[in-house]
Amino acid sequence: MDPLTYRAAGVDIDAGDEAVRRIAPLARATSRPEVLGGIGAFAAFVKIPPKFRQPVLVSSTDGVGSKLKVAFLAGRHDTVGIDLVAMGVNDLLVHGAEPLYFLDYIGCAHLDPARIESIVAGIANGCRQAQCALVGGETAELPDLYAPGEYDLAGFAVGVAEQAKIIDGSRVVPGDVILGLASSGLHSNGYSLARRIVFDVMKLAPDAELPGTGRAVVDELLEPTRIYVTPVAKLLESVDVHAMAHVTGGGLTGNLPRVLPDGARARIERRAWKVPPVFATLARAGRVDDTEMFRTFNMGIGYVVVVEASATDAASTVLRAAGETVYVLGEIVAGERGVELRP
Repeated sequence: MDPLTYRAAGVDIDAGDEAVRRIAPLARATSRPEVLGGIGAFAAFVKIPPKFRQPVLVSSTDGVGSKLKVAFLAGRHDTVGIDLVAMGVNDLLVHGAEPLYFLDYIGCAHLDPARIESIVAGIANGCRQAQCALVGGETAELPDLYAPGEYDLAGFAVGVAEQAKIIDGSRVVPGDVILGLASSGLHSNGYSLARRIVFDVMKLAPDAELPGTGRAVVDELLEPTRIYVTPVAKLLESVDVHAMAHVTGGGLTGNLPRVLPDGARARIERRAWKVPPVFATLARAGRVDDTEMFRTFNMGIGYVVVVEASATDAASTVLRAAGETVYVLGEIVAGERGVELRP
């Protein structure tokens, strides 16, 4: 028997080195003044920005889920990294934190340096949008765990908040107004159901037009998750925000209650916004009822802000000036904690 090597066992160290060479400049382009050192050390060093008097580190970890399956089908890998960053930094933002740095994990069957470069280009794009530094990551070649051509992503976002300004929803009271910021589409949730409908029920090819949307299936399903950092940071400079929610898995009905105190109920008027066509197409083709749609998908609302009624106009003005589409979704009423959808 010939002597065995790591490459013969399925792990190509040279390909890994080439991937690092390609992605290092992408990471460097996201750096912040607080980052000490460069790429390649055993760990990253990041200072707390000096503007914080009582800084609290805020952290989140997430993935992209089965949206990756659409990327595999399409052979398009430069947008899922944006999704990865969005899922982490938008969660930090909910609590009033400023994203500071980000790390990623990529697990794959076989390491293709060009594909890794494309994925990390998306991650770096997302980090620039969120104004956070990509300080490190791990790429693992695991041929015994992943199917050929497939990979998984995980991201780790760390931000910093002023302790006295942490937003946790405890100040929400009846009479507060609920504002919704438009999503770009499905974002990164509900893809197991969406893929079943589009590819198994509707039997559409990735490049076919998705009825009602005027877009190809892959373009609609791979539309990146919105990153709300810049507009919400502007909002927090001038408006007293009582609560925020990132609308992810569980939809409006599952996520908004997470930031409501006992005795506060969100009353949402469904007629307050027009649900994007992609959701109507999925509901109709899959015969999915309203309750299931609202607890699976974001239904066109990617982020929620709760303010006192007197701040509604000011908050809407700031957000719209920052490029957001803003809807007045409803109000907080007294009652059992939860979400009430009114027709």
